[in-house]
Amino acid sequence: MDCGTDERQHGHGGDGDAAEWKKVAELREVVEAQDPSAKEEDDFALRRFLRARDQNINKASAMLLRYLAWKHVTKPHGFISDDEVRGEIAKGRDRHQGFDRLGRPMSYLYGGCHFPVRRDHEDLKRYVVYVFDKICTRLPAGQEKFAAVIDLKGWGYANCDIRGYLAGLDIMQSYYPERLGRVFLIHVPYIFMAAWKIVYPLIDDKTKKKFVFVADRDLDATLRDAIDESQLPEEYGGKLKL
Repeated sequence: MDCGTDERQHGHGGDGDAAEWKKVAELREVVEAQDPSAKEEDDFALRRFLRARDQNINKASAMLLRYLAWKHVTKPHGFISDDEVRGEIAKGRDRHQGFDRLGRPMSYLYGGCHFPVRRDHEDLKRYVVYVFDKICTRLPAGQEKFAAVIDLKGWGYANCDIRGYLAGLDIMQSYYPERLGRVFLIHVPYIFMAAWKIVYPLIDDKTKKKFVFVADRDLDATLRDAIDESQLPEEYGGKLKL
């Protein structure tokens, strides 16, 4: 399922204000004149691109047109199948289950299970798209964002993949704008901060605020404050079986 078309196609349900929806209509007119396939994107998708570019029609249209061109190449059939990424799935780097207290679907990423490849990152990038689309299929009606926990327990230099991190970051920021709600980074080893210092400057200002480093002493309280016990995985003291 395409992340850009997961909300209801008709009606705004009172979300946003009239001025914002007027801009959405203006953006649609501009973009559809250049790429008719934009008709497949619902108003909520266009609103996310507008918000990502602070309501600037020119910047949002450029971003959206770039997304449409990327989508035609990356997902010519509209989605990436399990078979196309089966090797990446088998690596067990992520799980997707449960919701936080705001109704956002949760994803759990395990940094110690990722190892960089010496070849190009095309398989990884394809898998990142697959994962984002899977997350979007779990979004409840009226919810546009997801949340995540990045568990870096056991992470070491062997797991460091700056090129891979930057590739995933670019996909999220360029093609899935306004989807990320919050990310908790937990069990963070000191050596990880060297990699973070390289990646951090390339994260846009809005997204930077969504990354939260959690000290081990605050882990239980932080996760329980954000996630109900019934939705919190057993490995973090909750009751959810992953």
